[in-house]
Order: sequence, then C-alpha cells, then structure tokens
Amino acid sequence: MMIKHQLTQIFEDSGALLNGHFKLRSGLHSPGFFQAALLLQYPDRAEQLCRELAEKFKERGAQTVISPAVGGLIVGQEMARALGCRAIFADKQEGDLVLKRGFHITPGEKVLVAEDVITRGGRVQQTIDLARQYGADIVGVAVIVDRSGGSAEIDFPFKSLLQLELETFEPEVCPMCKAGIPLDTPGSK
Repeated sequence: MMIKHQLTQIFEDSGALLNGHFKLRSGLHSPGFFQAALLLQYPDRAEQLCRELAEKFKERGAQTVISPAVGGLIVGQEMARALGCRAIFADKQEGDLVLKRGFHITPGEKVLVAEDVITRGGRVQQTIDLARQYGADIVGVAVIVDRSGGSAEIDFPFKSLLQLELETFEPEVCPMCKAGIPLDTPGSK
C-alpha cells in the first residue's frame, strides 16, 4: 500500500499538482488544483493508482463501475480492470448525466462509482442519482483525490487514495481575486 508522500510524489512528478489561482467546477476559487489528466496520461501510473484504489473495494462485490465523463473515464476503466468487472460511463447532456451508447444497469446490480477528483461531490452525486434511477445497488464511491478535506457528504462507503486540503473560497471573498491574480479555469482545457 502506497503512503501519502509516495502518492504526492507521483502526482508532482506528472505535473498534476498545480499552484496559482483556479476556478473549480464547483465555482469556488483555490490556490491549488489537481489536474488528473496530467497524471492519467501515463497508463502505467493510471493502472498502478487505480489498482491501489480498487483494493479498497475488492470485497464489495461490484459488478459494474460507473464514472462520469470525462474526468472519471480512465479511473472507471482501470478500476473495473482491477476488479474484473464491467466499466460504463455517464455522458453529459444539457447539464445532466445520462446513460447513452447502449449502456444499461439492471435493477439490483452492484455498482461502484469512480471519479478522478471530488471537491463538493456534485458530479459524484449526479452519478449516484443516475445509477439509482436504474435500480442500482451502490456499493461505494472511489476517487483518486478527495480535495474536500473529508467534508464531502457521500452516503455510501467512500474511499480516496489521497486527501488534499487545498483551501477554497467563494469568489466574492477570494483573496487572490482581491490581489488581482489572474484566474485560470483549467478543468478541461
């Protein structure tokens, strides 16, 4: 099992831990950002980290791993590989998540939700809600990085590889905005 400094080193070596003034998907501002894509572009690292994360869920009996597009795609795929089950993803459509491409969930199917990063948990909750619409039995939520500092409210077994405690600010009280530091929106660019 990897320890925090080993994980942090992998993230730093890949350039995934960024410093600056960032607007998060949640609308909050932060001086730090975890760009998972910069880490996940290396298949060996993605496989290693997702295998490590999957170990935390191996006894949960997941039949399917579902992840929200785009950020969770690789995490879901690699976790499903490690668990020996199916991987599907939810597409964005007019602000909501939907199943397309012939994907389905059978009522009672044991489903694990996988995502790259969580801050407040909005996208994860949308994924949970979608899977539950199909009658899924949610067996847990797995994320590479929990940047909520443990405050995300998830009603299912929730595990991350690394918990980062990066400050966040509402835009109207953001000290970086007040200091005139340019705002970057790195999410999917």
